[in-house]
Amino acid sequence: MKLSTKHLLGIKNLTKEDIEIILSTASNFKDVLQRPVKKVPSLRDVTIVNLFYENSTRTRMSFELAEKRLSADTLNFAASSSSAAKGETLLDTVNNILSMKVDMVVMRHSASGAPHFLAKHIPAAIVNAGDGINEHPTQALLDAFSMQEKFGSLQGLKVAIIGDIMHSRVALSNIYLLKKMGAEIVVAGPPTLIPKYISEALNVRVEYNVKNALQWCDVANVLRIQLERQNQPLFSSLREYNLAYGVSQKLLDSLDKQITIMHPGPINRGVELDSDVADGNNSIILNQVENGVAVRMAVLYLLSNNGN
Repeated sequence: MKLSTKHLLGIKNLTKEDIEIILSTASNFKDVLQRPVKKVPSLRDVTIVNLFYENSTRTRMSFELAEKRLSADTLNFAASSSSAAKGETLLDTVNNILSMKVDMVVMRHSASGAPHFLAKHIPAAIVNAGDGINEHPTQALLDAFSMQEKFGSLQGLKVAIIGDIMHSRVALSNIYLLKKMGAEIVVAGPPTLIPKYISEALNVRVEYNVKNALQWCDVANVLRIQLERQNQPLFSSLREYNLAYGVSQKLLDSLDKQITIMHPGPINRGVELDSDVADGNNSIILNQVENGVAVRMAVLYLLSNNGN
């Protein structure tokens, strides 16, 4: 099995077949992770650098664990404690790292398009771990894997993506992936947090009433309010947001159906999602975290020469 691309820059660049290969390979690696010995020698001669210019806990730990499970050699780079803080350019930083014979770069950056820029200038395989407000492809893949695990197929699945759509790279990657795999999508939230173009440009339905979106869907993927990306107030207060657009147990109890709850993390508890919902029986949030390691193992393996 071989991917059609050398890099994972975004879901937009993947074919349906690529997605199916990644999800199938992830399923095999999830089986490996259930064994007493969770390590395999698949990337024993591969060196990977984790190049994080933005703060991250879940994604970074997930990639690091995936690399260790595959027996890769890893380097961890944090911009705040590197020469980048002294003004070194991204390209100079990466070229210095590559001179140490690095095979793959896992990159998170606040600038949309940064991984695409690198892919044009360096020979190593690039994995986008989140770029600005553009894409977060491995999150969409692990979300898809979690939904497929729960429902058996993504074809025809009704998915509501709720919250801060405008600033969410997770939303964009999920929309690209779910549409390619035949799912139906509604985006929901306040008008100030949903881009005006989204309905026409991405052919998704927009709903400003969260209860209507929840009543329609099989799965609700609830997104974090990204206050750090908002340079002006886009709603009156967090309390007001929770009352109007937050997902509470009371709201779920008012529906005439059970739905599955997801969240890419980190959760703003009591804002977009109440604690009893996040920790409830219909939540698969911790499954998403677990599946992230298997999915990232699959991506790294397939992009390495060993996976070709």
